[in-house]
Amino acid sequence: MTREEVFERVKEILVETLSVDEDKVTMEARFQEDLETDSLDLVELVMTMEEKFGIKITDEEAAEIKTVGDAVDFVMTRVDA
Repeated sequence: MTREEVFERVKEILVETLSVDEDKVTMEARFQEDLETDSLDLVELVMTMEEKFGIKITDEEAAEIKTVGDAVDFVMTRVDA
């Protein structure tokens, strides 16, 4: 899976699950500040990413994911592992 494919899937999750405006989803977009998600949204995002990508994300790892790019990079390390 390429980085672009992972980005598109994360973007799809954000739009469909959290009703984020698709135009706001960029690699640099910060979840709370730019995409206006709250802590419950982030929990839902993590759970959906775990399900869609077949990975496990610990609470500590989730706390380090601040931007869409962070999420994409994290998934890339897990799906290629």
